[in-house]
Amino acid sequence: MADFPTKDKAIQLSHGGGGKEMNKLIRDLFFAEFDNPILRSEEDAAKLDLQGATAFTTDSFTVSPLFFAGGDIGKLAIAGTVNDLAMMGAEPQYLSCSVIIEEGFSLNHLTTIVRSMAKELKQSGARIVCGDTKVVPKGCADGLFINTSGVGRILRPNISAANVAPGDAIIVSRDVGCHGAAILMAREGLTLESALQSDCATLWPVVEQLIAANIPIHAMRDATRGGLSAVLNEWTATANVGITVNEASIPVCDEVKGLCELYGFEPMDLANEGTFILAVPNDIALGALEIMQRFGHCERAAIIGTVSDELPGKVVLRTPWNTKRYLDLPQGELLPRIC
Repeated sequence: MADFPTKDKAIQLSHGGGGKEMNKLIRDLFFAEFDNPILRSEEDAAKLDLQGATAFTTDSFTVSPLFFAGGDIGKLAIAGTVNDLAMMGAEPQYLSCSVIIEEGFSLNHLTTIVRSMAKELKQSGARIVCGDTKVVPKGCADGLFINTSGVGRILRPNISAANVAPGDAIIVSRDVGCHGAAILMAREGLTLESALQSDCATLWPVVEQLIAANIPIHAMRDATRGGLSAVLNEWTATANVGITVNEASIPVCDEVKGLCELYGFEPMDLANEGTFILAVPNDIALGALEIMQRFGHCERAAIIGTVSDELPGKVVLRTPWNTKRYLDLPQGELLPRIC
């Protein structure tokens, strides 16, 4: 692991110019933290050994602020791409990493972010095997943008929103809305007496446990932008089914409830970065829940609803007062740049 001077330095345009400065940055930081034989070969493309059905995904990360309670843009970039693979029942294997850095960006901050990425990679065993570095003039970017792409070996095929079926139970892996609320607190400079942190985390370990237990998963989705509401509405539209959700069963921490009351948000609409939704047959839902709680560190996982053929294309929310209303797709701009 490379150690940089205590005195902070700034990224210069020369760090992206292809010369000595760029070579030193790549070798002393990126190669040192992401070290593996494929990356060290320094070819124009990584040579991969892929067998069987493979999942492939890509995502770009522009979160503001770059650092927030529970994570930073680096942890987010790794967890986000790994989670997209995991939701397809795929074991994460290889990632690419491209960074766009604004001239003048702190080298100490960049080092912290890259080390955060390296630490998060260990949660899934995936490796960064290729990448790219660009430095743009001051004012042409907002500090740092990261793109990560990933491929993984599909261990459980046929997981799809199209497979959500009447008789399924809907399970959420933990309390919802923590990432969106944490970003809101950081953006607004709120200093509430609160331990609220983003849920940003790699989901592959718990998904791996479900696959190992042979749970017949019909669909999985990480509830990122648009939160729980977006996932459920996408599923009803894709599978042409109806979903009824019990609002009292949806886990929401007190801090998120308080912020939502303060700003007029719905917890179900807020973004998550380490929370996923799954649909499984109702008769094995309790078994899936036990696996998640006992072996997947999902202590607050809960069964929150059911799937039926009534009101296809609609999500119905049953309130604690035993009234019902539609849970629609979020509208407008809730929080800018949450991922």
